[in-house]
Amino acid sequence: RDKEKELIYNLKREREHSERLLYNILPDQVAARLKAGEKTIADKHNDVTVIFADLINFTPQVKDLEADKVVTLLNNIFYEFDTLAQKLNIVKIKTIGDSYFAIGGLKLNAKESALNTVEFGKEIIKHIKKLNEKTDLMKLELRVGIHSGPAVSGVIGKKKYAYDIWGSTVNLANRLETTCPVGKIQISEDTKTIIGDKLDLEVRKDVKVKGIGTINTYYLNYT
Repeated sequence: RDKEKELIYNLKREREHSERLLYNILPDQVAARLKAGEKTIADKHNDVTVIFADLINFTPQVKDLEADKVVTLLNNIFYEFDTLAQKLNIVKIKTIGDSYFAIGGLKLNAKESALNTVEFGKEIIKHIKKLNEKTDLMKLELRVGIHSGPAVSGVIGKKKYAYDIWGSTVNLANRLETTCPVGKIQISEDTKTIIGDKLDLEVRKDVKVKGIGTINTYYLNYT
């Protein structure tokens, strides 16, 4: 009976450990659905706000650094990003090298999510500026692109789960990041429409965006 109790206890611990891992890699509501036995998890979203944030010239600067220093630096940066995202109801999708990809709108309404996503962009730029003052390893700078619109999300993989989001909204948010000057937050016309007059924005006319054409975008003025 003692062995039986020990076995039950160990099984319970393993189950709890597996659940913690699941909730660490997936949004809470998605992890709960997967845990409940749902086989195919796919959702269509009408109004989400996608953000891409990229560390500028990070790769060339780390080529001569030891691996543990690179990983430690990235971990410190993205740990703070994760903390801020959780605070503002932003869901991290993934990191792509030195780029951070996240989404607002899975939990709140479109306007509140868009405002929170923009606030998240402001906060991570502030964090990078502070961190840059404390490190002599390299020059840390960030640029941010934000766009709102429809998207599809879901879980892919069998042995190794991954939650991802797809659609033209994601592509444009990424393009807004790549065409954004260092230290700036560039948002789309669609995001501006959702937000209304809540923010101080500066129009940027006739921006050439690969695969999309010429559009108007907006810089966020902030301190």
